[in-house]
Amino acid sequence: MQYVKLGSTGLDISRICLGCMSFGVPGRAPHPWALDEETSRTLIRQALEGGINFFDTANVYSAGASEEITGRALKDFARREEIVLATKVHGRMHEGPNGGGLSRKTVMTEIDNSLRRLGTDYVDLYQIHRFDAHTPVEETMEALHDVVKAGKARYIGASSMYAWQLSKAQYTARAHGWTRFVTMQNHYNLLYREEEREMLPLCADQGIGVLPWSPLARGRLTRDPDTTTARSGTDAFAGKLYETEGRDDSSDRRIVDAVAQVAAEREVPRAHVALAWLLHHSTVSAPIVGVTKPPHIEDAIAAVGLELTEKEIERLEQPYTPRAISGH
Repeated sequence: MQYVKLGSTGLDISRICLGCMSFGVPGRAPHPWALDEETSRTLIRQALEGGINFFDTANVYSAGASEEITGRALKDFARREEIVLATKVHGRMHEGPNGGGLSRKTVMTEIDNSLRRLGTDYVDLYQIHRFDAHTPVEETMEALHDVVKAGKARYIGASSMYAWQLSKAQYTARAHGWTRFVTMQNHYNLLYREEEREMLPLCADQGIGVLPWSPLARGRLTRDPDTTTARSGTDAFAGKLYETEGRDDSSDRRIVDAVAQVAAEREVPRAHVALAWLLHHSTVSAPIVGVTKPPHIEDAIAAVGLELTEKEIERLEQPYTPRAISGH
């Protein structure tokens, strides 16, 4: 495993972040394909043994069960100071007023709930899961600053928004002397590269670490088109990302074919190629890789050591056509 600094911070992270959305309660909305605790613990332990020290979850994953499972496993298998633990806030956690969003009340309530479920006094990275257009940016940034100053989070991060929204949040924090975001967790992979237009240049300029989610496009980059899996049949969000009206399916197919061709020539799984493409970008700190089987972790770790040539990168990128914005 290789390690890098997270953005412009002094924090060392593994080049692969283990996404924990697949850990929870099978059949529970909104992730009916989630794994049970015993299976989840096996995968978390495998990740630790492979050198992964960076784990990302969220309060909404399986209604808090992901945080509980992840927290218990990490407490049993690792020392707290050795791991980098991240979680997120924004999604609705209960019905009625103040059940979600980024108001001061919600942020302060949900950080305490997350820490209780994770079984820790602090998280290393506390992220807003989406931009909240219904709450003043000043209110959210001051609340996050207070979370950091209270010792409940070491750093804060953002996720999936427009570049102008991130700029506004950073400017607001700087103007008031509050804590600024050090990471952007965004939708970015070979099938969706719209982030290259404004968000990635902004992050590079400001020293913000990029943590792409869905780096394998919900598995679409690892299998032949039209192939289905247990998750794909129940993952409604994936349909919003990759089956939108007007999307150029032929471009997607050409990209998937290019990944398959490069992988065949290299004699490696397709996941190695898709992840290696992300890792070659200097702005990318660590892709967030969700797993449901041991080989998924093996592939992610192996991808760190795969260096693509300029010609291979050109082959992978050439078929891309512009997409509608998705994932916000």
